[in-house]
Amino acid sequence: MQVSELMTREVITVYPDTPVVEIARKMLQNDISGIPVVDRDGRLVGIVTETDLVVRNANVHFPTFLQILDARIYLTSTRHFEEELRRALGTVAADVMTREVQTVKPDDDISVAATLMVDRGLNPIPVLNDGRLEGIISRSDIIRHILAQEV
Repeated sequence: MQVSELMTREVITVYPDTPVVEIARKMLQNDISGIPVVDRDGRLVGIVTETDLVVRNANVHFPTFLQILDARIYLTSTRHFEEELRRALGTVAADVMTREVQTVKPDDDISVAATLMVDRGLNPIPVLNDGRLEGIISRSDIIRHILAQEV
C-alpha cells in the first residue's frame, strides 16, 4: 500500500510568523499532533509538533563547563543549549519549529512512513511531491488502516 492511499490531503498549515498560541489552538481544535510550516509560496520550511510546543515548558539544560580563573571551558556543545533556549522563548512558528523535516513521497510504501515513525519517533510526516506539500500522514492514519482491514 502506498502513502497516497492513507494520507490526509487537506493539510492545515501555518506560516513562519504564525504565533505559537494560534498554532496550539489549531492543533487542539483539529485534533492533530503537528502542523507543517510553509512559506508564502507554499514550500515546506518546517513542522511544529506537540513535542515542539511542550518543550517550551520543559527545563532548559545548561551546558556543562569548567571554570578556571577567568576562563570558562565548555565540556559540552553550546549548540544544543542555544536550540533549547530558542524554542523555550519562541513566540512564532519559526522560533519553535523543527527545521530539518523528514518527509515521504506519495508513491512510497506505507512501510517507509511507519519505519520513520517508529525509528525516529516522528508524527506526523509531511508528504511531498516534487518539493510541494501534497499531504500528511500520521500514526492515526495507519491505525485507521489496520482497523479497516479487520472489517
